[in-house]
Amino acid sequence: MRRHNFKKLQIWLLAMELIDKNYLLTATLPDYERYGLRTQMNCCSVSIASNISEGSSKRTDRHFLNFLENSLGSAFEWETQLMVCARQNFISKELFLRLEDKVQALQSKISNFIDTLDPNN
Repeated sequence: MRRHNFKKLQIWLLAMELIDKNYLLTATLPDYERYGLRTQMNCCSVSIASNISEGSSKRTDRHFLNFLENSLGSAFEWETQLMVCARQNFISKELFLRLEDKVQALQSKISNFIDTLDPNN
């Protein structure tokens, strides 16, 4: 396996965009969520991109897959936290739908990328 340049991976670029959108969103959350939902969402969004970049340094696809699966898990976790924001009326329906589309597209692209790697390598 050749190592991937994470800065050129579309999934990493999309994850970085999600981080930007996430920080804009979490800045608007109520102050009492400073150490709750805000912190969780910030950590979670950063984890998506961080796992992609860290995994890209591994020598085998098998090891890279573990990091991609963690990244995918963080993307689903972030989507759940986004749903909490919507259910608590912290964000508009329109913003929820836009961000939900973005995270689901990212989840799909990570899943598709996982499918291209060889777990035996």
